[in-house]
Amino acid sequence: MRMKVLLVTAIAAAAALLVAIPGAVARPAADPGVSARTITIGTTLPLSGSASLYARIGTGMRTYFSYINARRARDGQRGVYGRQIVLRVYDDQYNEAQTVQQTRRAVEQDRVFAMLGGLGTENQQAVRQYMNQRRVPQLYVSTGLSEFGRLYRRNPWSIGWQPDYVQEGILLGSYVRSTLPNARVAVLRQNDDYGREFVAGFTSRVGAARVVATETYPRAGGASVIPGPVARLRASGADTFLVVATPVESITALVTAYRLGWRPNKLVNSVGATPGFMAAARTSAGSADAVNGVVTTTYLKDVASPAYQNDPQVRLFKRLMEKYAPGQPTNEGLFFYGMAKADTFIQALYRAGRNPTRASLMRAAANLKIPSPWLLRGSRITTSPGSAFPIRYQRLARYNDGAFSEFGALVKTR
Repeated sequence: MRMKVLLVTAIAAAAALLVAIPGAVARPAADPGVSARTITIGTTLPLSGSASLYARIGTGMRTYFSYINARRARDGQRGVYGRQIVLRVYDDQYNEAQTVQQTRRAVEQDRVFAMLGGLGTENQQAVRQYMNQRRVPQLYVSTGLSEFGRLYRRNPWSIGWQPDYVQEGILLGSYVRSTLPNARVAVLRQNDDYGREFVAGFTSRVGAARVVATETYPRAGGASVIPGPVARLRASGADTFLVVATPVESITALVTAYRLGWRPNKLVNSVGATPGFMAAARTSAGSADAVNGVVTTTYLKDVASPAYQNDPQVRLFKRLMEKYAPGQPTNEGLFFYGMAKADTFIQALYRAGRNPTRASLMRAAANLKIPSPWLLRGSRITTSPGSAFPIRYQRLARYNDGAFSEFGALVKTR
């Protein structure tokens, strides 16, 4: 009898201990940002300041998530496995200190599940260590810095999305070497790793001797810092002008060159070359000659190009813009970019499982092999832990009279 009493007492004590230990018998608590009905993610973008045109990326992402939340998937549920996607957009003004502050707010106060598509090379570098220490996904950053692919094993909670700047520079450099072998190139670039990395790739193909002048401007410098450097580049005698800059500065550089009477061959990296930006430069200059002939690289379908007006994905994009972002221009590539990035996130989220964790999301993002109707025909999104470069295919494109036309072969750059 005494043994029986002791056994019952022991069982009761063990049961009490299990009750005292949270989660000892219950299912593990979900990661922050995940509830039975929602998944909350964040992004940092310049909603104000000189780089505020990039806010369109957030509009594109939110528009696509509105579509995902409203439509019924193959499983009959809205959202992803029945959960609605909630996107919180934080204004960092393209300032690294603000990016750090707003990212900490998103992670520690608002407890987001992941950060998606944060903009800016130095901005995303500034929070990369923090995100990896906290083990929070820093997904598909809006910068082509090659580090976000090359250093994936060192920073397994961070990954890029678009083709990297080195490879984009190599493609434009190869174009100059093959079609303008005697070019004298003047370079205007942003004074950070974005500008340096792009020009390094470009110079590796054209040769340092072909770059006869280089001017830099401070990041987020705005339109006022551009005319002086462009005037000095014009005085160099260069016949080819490479612009590696963000939108306002790219537009100002093209307009300034035109107003100075400089008519070089014009190269603009993809960051500053969208149909909307070209249209803004044309309007400001008062002439199509300011932008006609601009050569860039591309990896997404061009929503302004006549060649894509009957493309099913471009048509879907325009329907979604009209429904969820009425009044916004439907020929602007940054909205399309935001939607395409949001779709890649959705594909990874499905593969993370019905009850996703931050770790399962990163595993999915690092092992993604899917076709994407947003990319150029023949492209795929492909990642592995040893090669974390989701988009690897590019083509050249030339702008004339309102749209870019692709030319040359589709090139796999990684």
